[in-house]
Amino acid sequence: MRITSGPYCSDCVDGSGKLQPFEDRFQRMLAWQSRLQRKAPRAQLERNTLAYMAAMPAWKNHPRIKAEFPGA
Repeated sequence: MRITSGPYCSDCVDGSGKLQPFEDRFQRMLAWQSRLQRKAPRAQLERNTLAYMAAMPAWKNHPRIKAEFPGA
C-alpha cells in the first residue's frame, strides 16, 4: 500500500480523505488475510492482521495495536 499523497495510503481513507474507522479497516484486512491463508485459525489471522497494521502509520498508535504489541 503506497502513500501517494497525505499521511495515509488510499486504502485507509474514505472518498473524502478521512481516515476510515479502525474496525472497518481491520475487518477488510482480516478478510484479505483469510483469502491468503485459507486454513489458518481465526485467532492467528487476527494476530497477523494486527501485526501488519502495527507497521502502518495510520494504525501503529491505535489502542488495539498498542494492547496487542505493547513494546512496538
